[in-house]
Amino acid sequence: MSVVKTRIGIAVLLLAGCVTSRVQGQQYSWQHLPRVNKPEFKKDTINILKYGAKADGITLNTTSINKAISACSAKGGGVVLIPQGLWLTGPLVMKSNVNLHVSRAALLQFTDDKTQYKLVEGNYEGHAAVRNESPISGTNLTNIAITGEGIIDGHGDVWRAISKERLTEAEWKKLVASGGVVSENGKSWYPSESYVKGLKTPGAGVIGNGKTIADNEPFKDFFRPNMLVLTNCKKVLLQGVTLQNSPAWDIHTLLCEDLTVQNARVRNPWNAQNGDGIDVESCRNVLIEGSTFDAGDDGICIKSGRDEEGRKRGKPTENVIVRNNVVYRAHGGFVIGSEMSGGARNIFVSNCTFIGTDIGLRFKTTRGRGGVVENIFIKDIAMKDILHEAILFDMYYGGKSPGEADDINDRAVVPVTEATPSFRKFYVNNVVCNGAEKALMIRGLPEMGIKDIHIENSTFKTVKGADVIEAQNIFLKNIHLESKETSPLINIQNSNNLAFDHITYGNTELLFKVSGKKSQQIKLLNTDAVKAKNKAEFASGATKNAITGSN
Repeated sequence: MSVVKTRIGIAVLLLAGCVTSRVQGQQYSWQHLPRVNKPEFKKDTINILKYGAKADGITLNTTSINKAISACSAKGGGVVLIPQGLWLTGPLVMKSNVNLHVSRAALLQFTDDKTQYKLVEGNYEGHAAVRNESPISGTNLTNIAITGEGIIDGHGDVWRAISKERLTEAEWKKLVASGGVVSENGKSWYPSESYVKGLKTPGAGVIGNGKTIADNEPFKDFFRPNMLVLTNCKKVLLQGVTLQNSPAWDIHTLLCEDLTVQNARVRNPWNAQNGDGIDVESCRNVLIEGSTFDAGDDGICIKSGRDEEGRKRGKPTENVIVRNNVVYRAHGGFVIGSEMSGGARNIFVSNCTFIGTDIGLRFKTTRGRGGVVENIFIKDIAMKDILHEAILFDMYYGGKSPGEADDINDRAVVPVTEATPSFRKFYVNNVVCNGAEKALMIRGLPEMGIKDIHIENSTFKTVKGADVIEAQNIFLKNIHLESKETSPLINIQNSNNLAFDHITYGNTELLFKVSGKKSQQIKLLNTDAVKAKNKAEFASGATKNAITGSN
């Protein structure tokens, strides 16, 4: 069991950097981070030209490149060299002890001929599912790498559906003229009739219940592959390369150990459906550093399986370092969830910048997931032009959240079971956000509040302040909130044991709105409450005794 040693006193909060995490006898902290082992390779190099590859942009080099990879592995490993040029290819399968090196000025272009990608049993969004073969894949391998300064392009535009509203008029006309299918209402474009059939068929792609892979052939185009999928691999390195234009997720690592991503560039169009940058699922000992992610969905995402299937797998993503990265335009800069049923723990995120993302730090789950997310350490984060929340903890992802007009004291409480998710023990220090709709949203479940969240030494310039809903043990210290809408600045619903220590703010109409009978033990420390026109308003059974401290 994980134990985070903290001082629980309300008046004195620990800096996140001083907190440690102990799991299975191993103690981690900012001073003692998890160790990630890198692969090593023989210097022997095989040029794909040796196996007849041609850089003419016309010849399909699938067989030549795969032969080079297999030959290299059979000889004990080494480097397979993709030299300068445009290399058209179909699916490539990695082998143990091989470093696939994509040279600078080399473009490894995956074909748009979908017949080259056979249907296989894969994994998608936390479930076993039928998928098209990934452009690059590897299973049960040891000591592998993809390196170099070249570009790997997944030709994802021929796989993805898209809404008309996400394109300019000229882009829409060009896309429609290229073929495919336009929806009856004229608002969406689909790559083919096969795609549309899959979209309209309940259970398409589900494995089991007497269905075979062959039964899914009529819907083949619907099963968009992730571009790079590595499953149950050890000692993996992705370094220097650009991976772009994926049919779905760009990088998906599942059940891997000792994964390093360094100085990579991961790019998907901003409007790419499910265009995640990297999804690390049920992996341990992971380092992601010095990389840039420009994604159509979540940027850097931690997962561990979905619902009962993920809980049965029982493999958390753990011992992860994410540092010195930049994320553009993604749905979330750094994300955990929503498929986190196996849990996540011992994650260290630092020195990252998020620009133009929907949400900065995003932690999402929902009823039915289960899983415990804990021991999450975050510091030194810069954000600019965030569309929604700078920091979001949300346990209603994909479901109906409590509304403004509902009865706060009569929200449905579901019995706590193994399917009840848990967020706890997050330590966030030194976040600076210049521009967001809201600084902070914490939204737990009535039966399982979000617990033990520490946020310190941070500044937020936003439209709205903070919401704390169904939460316990929330500590904010040395926080500056510069918000335009301040009635209230901080909204609290059915939450207890909260501390606001040294909170500064601009012109404010109402500092606190406190609602719900469970809202108690709210301490205001070292904060000039008189500066606000009104200190607090109480509703739905909350009493004036709920808040104590500064005048």
